[in-house]
Amino acid sequence: MGTIVCQQCENTIDHFEDEKVTTLYAKCCDSCEHEEVEK
Repeated sequence: MGTIVCQQCENTIDHFEDEKVTTLYAKCCDSCEHEEVEK
């Protein structure tokens, strides 16, 4: 089983079927709100 994790808040976004235990990091997820920092 694989897990998709939000890179910023580290919450679990989703699970997917895989032969090995895998963790993938996404840039953002829908369940958290990130403040955008303007430079």
